[in-house]
Amino acid sequence: MLLLRPNCPDCGSNRIVKNGRIYNKKPKYKCQTCGRQFVENPTNKVISSETKSLIDRLLLEKISLAGIARSTGVSQKWLQDYVNNKYASIDRTVKVKPKKKVRLNVECDELWSFVDCKENKQWVWLAMDRETREIIGVYIGARSEEGAKQLWNSLPPVYRQCAVCYTDFWAAYACIFPSLRHQPVGKDSGKTNHIERFNNTLRQRVCRLVRKTLSFSKKLENHIGAIWYFIHHYNYVLSQ
Repeated sequence: MLLLRPNCPDCGSNRIVKNGRIYNKKPKYKCQTCGRQFVENPTNKVISSETKSLIDRLLLEKISLAGIARSTGVSQKWLQDYVNNKYASIDRTVKVKPKKKVRLNVECDELWSFVDCKENKQWVWLAMDRETREIIGVYIGARSEEGAKQLWNSLPPVYRQCAVCYTDFWAAYACIFPSLRHQPVGKDSGKTNHIERFNNTLRQRVCRLVRKTLSFSKKLENHIGAIWYFIHHYNYVLSQ
């Protein structure tokens, strides 16, 4: 019995071969002429606003994209496109409550992470207001003087003018932070305890930062977007 296969929706060629199945077991075809992959008689599933809202909340938990797709019933491809667009639109500047020009205390630290492979290290530089616990500075990049410079530049002006920044003894801080605004301390001082505790929170809540995980980022833009997304949520919750 001859099995009829659909023509390519792009070029109309009948040089079609089977190419596996999609998530709902429906056959997938590939055109040998133009390379287009497609399914016959596709049905576009409309994703409700309630499902999108649930996905937004799940992105703030330690759940992989594959797990979110299974839990919400959406396809992994749709979810990946949704996440790509969402993370690309995330603001890369901190939002904090206005502060008076009085002495402020800031804790700074760096968190190791990677994108695609462990050789591609991406350090997460963070600064936290000790009193309010707000994250007031973020930079994701190399653990270098440039990284320290970008962290300093990410601080709101009032902190660069009035705050004392407590850091570890990593040399890059001393090269960039003004001496009157910088105080290197050891872990036993307790003056960086809060930011170090936040690092643990970040690893527990952002799946791609968990140690020894399969849910690592393959795309730098999404890695940065996921971290910023959680930080905006964290600061928003503190402000309520």
